Amino acid sequence: MSGPKLSYRTGTLAAFAMILAACSSTPDDPTANWSPQKIQSEALDERNAGNFSKAVTLLEKLEGRAAGTPLAQQAQLDKAFAHYKAGEVAQAQATLDRFMKMHPASPALDYALYLKGLASFNDNLGLFGFLSRQELSERDQQAAKESFESFRELVARFPDSKYAPDSRLRMTYTVNSLAAHEVHVARYYYTKGAYVAAVNRAQAALTDYSGAPASEEALFLLYKSYEALGMNSLRDDAKRVLTLNFPTSGYLSGTAPATGSGPWWKLW
Repeated sequence: MSGPKLSYRTGTLAAFAMILAACSSTPDDPTANWSPQKIQSEALDERNAGNFSKAVTLLEKLEGRAAGTPLAQQAQLDKAFAHYKAGEVAQAQATLDRFMKMHPASPALDYALYLKGLASFNDNLGLFGFLSRQELSERDQQAAKESFESFRELVARFPDSKYAPDSRLRMTYTVNSLAAHEVHVARYYYTKGAYVAAVNRAQAALTDYSGAPASEEALFLLYKSYEALGMNSLRDDAKRVLTLNFPTSGYLSGTAPATGSGPWWKLW
C-alpha cells in the first residue's frame, strides 16, 4: 500500500523549511561587528604571519567597508603586497593596475609602480633559483621587460622618490641581464653551427642593450661567427671593434672569466 501523498502546498512548505534550515546553518561573518581599523590590524597580522590568503580576504572586506576613504586605498596596496609575497604575480599586478587607474593622483603612486616592478622582477626566482645561481637571463624575458618598464616609469615620473635609487639599480641589472640573455642564445646557436642565427642574436645584444657588460662576448661571438661563415671583412671589423673597446679582453687571449656570477645587486 502506498504512503500518504503530500499536497503541492505541503511539499512547497517543506522545501522552504529546508532552505531556511540551510541558511540558519551558515556561519556568521566574524568581522560583521569589527571596525575598519580592527579589520586592517587583523589583516596585517595575518600577512605578517605568512597567512596571505586570509590577509587578502580581510583586506577585500576592508576595501568594501571603507570604500571612498584613504583606508580603502591602503587596503588595495596591502592586498597587492600580500599577493606579491604569496608569489601571485598576476593578482598583484591586476590589483596595482586597478589602484593606479582608480587613483591616478595618489601620493602612493610611486610605491604602486615600485611594487609592480618588484612583482615581475622576482617571479620564478625562489630559493632553488638562488642556490643554483640562476640568472635573470635564464628566466622569462617578457617578465623582465615588464619589470623594467614599471621601474622606468617610476624613475621618470618620480625621480626624487625614496624608491627611485633601488629602481635604478634594478633597471641596470635588468638591462644587463636582457643583454646576457641575447648573448646566451647567440652562444647556443654558435655551438650548434647556426652561425647566421648567432650573428643575429649577437647584433641584437649590441644594438638593443648598448654598453651592457655582455657586449664584450657579443662582439667575440660576432667575430667568430663571421669567421666560421668565411665573411672575412666583417670578421675583421668585429675583431677591430672588440679590440678597440676591450683591449685586454680575455676572449681574445683565451682567458675569459666564466659567465654568470652573484646576486642582482652586485653590478660590478
